[in-house]
Amino acid sequence: MASIFTKIVAGEIPCYKVAEDEHHLAFLDINPNTTGHTLCIPKKETDRLMDLEEQAYNDLMNFSRKVALALREVVPCKRIGLSVIGLEVPHAHVHLIPLNEMTDATFQKKATMSPEAFESLAKKIQEAF
Repeated sequence: MASIFTKIVAGEIPCYKVAEDEHHLAFLDINPNTTGHTLCIPKKETDRLMDLEEQAYNDLMNFSRKVALALREVVPCKRIGLSVIGLEVPHAHVHLIPLNEMTDATFQKKATMSPEAFESLAKKIQEAF
């Protein structure tokens, strides 16, 4: 069964896309820890990050770095945190989370954003990418 991320890649489910290349997609998390929380995924469905072939893993990390640099330009924060958990969705993904305090990385508190705010932020990150 296709993961929710595979359905996003296929265009079956909408997303707030911030970056894309031939093999990867980055979009805003709709249940963000902080404003700008972004997910970077390989377009090819692979359950676990460490199951990616070495080149695909390196390519995902390089893509994630480029997205993080764009995110850093747009969202004021002390750091862009990178987290790989992968328990909720069986599709390899990287969380990029703008951090101002350690609790921003704990997935215990969530930011609330309107659809208009998501759209505006996604556009700004696209432009910085």
